[in-house]
Amino acid sequence: MTNALAARSLIKLEITRALRNRKALFFSMIYPSLLFVIISGTNSDVPGSELSVSAFMMVSMASFGALTAVLMGNSERIAKERESGWVRQLRLTTLPGRGYVLAKTASAAVVSLPSILVVFAVAAAFKDVRFAAWQWLALTGAIWAGSLCFAALGVAIGYLATGDAVRPITMIVYFALSLLGGLWMPSTTFPDWLQDLADWLPTHAYAALGRAIELGGAPHAKDVILLAAYFLLFAGGAAWLYRKDTLKA
Repeated sequence: MTNALAARSLIKLEITRALRNRKALFFSMIYPSLLFVIISGTNSDVPGSELSVSAFMMVSMASFGALTAVLMGNSERIAKERESGWVRQLRLTTLPGRGYVLAKTASAAVVSLPSILVVFAVAAAFKDVRFAAWQWLALTGAIWAGSLCFAALGVAIGYLATGDAVRPITMIVYFALSLLGGLWMPSTTFPDWLQDLADWLPTHAYAALGRAIELGGAPHAKDVILLAAYFLLFAGGAAWLYRKDTLKA
């Protein structure tokens, strides 16, 4: 089996498995939507932003939902696969490290899309959030594409942690990135030193993509470059950890 065929086969398998995990799908879709309804209580403007609270938090919770889907699911599933021997079986194929990371990232992206769309639907139906058709399409594409960065991070964590330790480690990373990146509250409310830190976090750049589109413009180059750099870092690290684990076998 060639490298390309092995990668395609694994991608198809991973997507099928992800869609069958109905509990994870339900959690990643409902949880962010409920948080959105609770947090976006008013339509006043967010301090330091031209967006209303509802529009601002819609992007935050759509990003948070995608983050939930790709980070939590990937890391725990990979750690369990390593312990069950599934990854050992993959090493017997010609699948390269980049193919493994690609398959896991692709399956996570499929799971993240419904969580984004549900938050958008709830925002439009219950909070009267309105945008032009091109903005809805651009928001969906930007948040969906940006979630690939965190899917790669989930793969890396799955290889760094054991089955017992992966959940607490992932939860710490998950909540730290969400809180400090400004997904739960505007980073403009942070102290100056914390705002400076937040500006360089992947979650801050991630949410900034959607907020720029909501304001009628294109995402800022800095945010796109920063998110792409984090993706290359996480994906490269995940591929290296996969190969390193293979050499130990």
